[in-house]
Amino acid sequence: MQELLGGKFGEMSTLMNYTFQSFNFRGRKRLRPFYDVIASIAGEEYGHIEVVSYAINLLLTGQTKRGHDPVPAPLAPAADARISYHFSASAQAALPIDSQGNFWNGQNVFSSGNLKLDLLHNFFLECGARANKIRAYEMVSDPCAREMVGYLLVRGGLHVVAYARALEHLTGVEVTKLVPVPELSNKAFPETRKYEENGLHRKLYTFSQNDYQKAGLIFNGPHPEDGKPLEVVFGAPEGYPVPDLAEEPQLNSPGADNIDMQMFIDMAKKMGIKY
Repeated sequence: MQELLGGKFGEMSTLMNYTFQSFNFRGRKRLRPFYDVIASIAGEEYGHIEVVSYAINLLLTGQTKRGHDPVPAPLAPAADARISYHFSASAQAALPIDSQGNFWNGQNVFSSGNLKLDLLHNFFLECGARANKIRAYEMVSDPCAREMVGYLLVRGGLHVVAYARALEHLTGVEVTKLVPVPELSNKAFPETRKYEENGLHRKLYTFSQNDYQKAGLIFNGPHPEDGKPLEVVFGAPEGYPVPDLAEEPQLNSPGADNIDMQMFIDMAKKMGIKY
């Protein structure tokens, strides 16, 4: 799961690639539809970082014995953990690292300034991310992990289609003939089915009611697999409540015992804030 967050083809990479490409986009007025697609997908990738992080946090929750007494070595299981950083550098929580514990860095960002090259890179990046998600799914059986991967397969698959359509509009090349990459339909994964039944494999969200109005000039036509029409939705999908993560006292997390609430009340009054 950490590979899907901080790996070369993870969500940190997709977010930062598309974010910097949108920041650096030149000739925006003339090529506005392409900018709108890249910026819309960048907005969604921030949510993908959140969903992968929470999945990792849920998987790590309770993996060591809880308690305030350090003498019995409550963190002993961490010595055999796949990634000890989860315990030594954080409190059993997600980190921007890959499956080997290597921290994500900006060398994974590609922003050439050439639209064709950037779109081709983005298509490749999403295909690589899809391959990694499939492999991660096949490595785990935990229902939390598989549910998260199933959702990302559907949404990542849409991003593959979006960049393929952008390249087709820009070059005339039928890129969608390469979709899906790799050659394994989402229908092979039970967790994806309810999302596709709701059309989430065909809906590009702009995460803004007013911006990115021209994304539909690029994201249109039939879906390459089921033939149903692609759709741009101006705004964001309905969200879900985030998990309320339990405390891990053996890791001093959150480590905020004996809070003096009166102190905060007094400070608020001095700042003119009504409490």
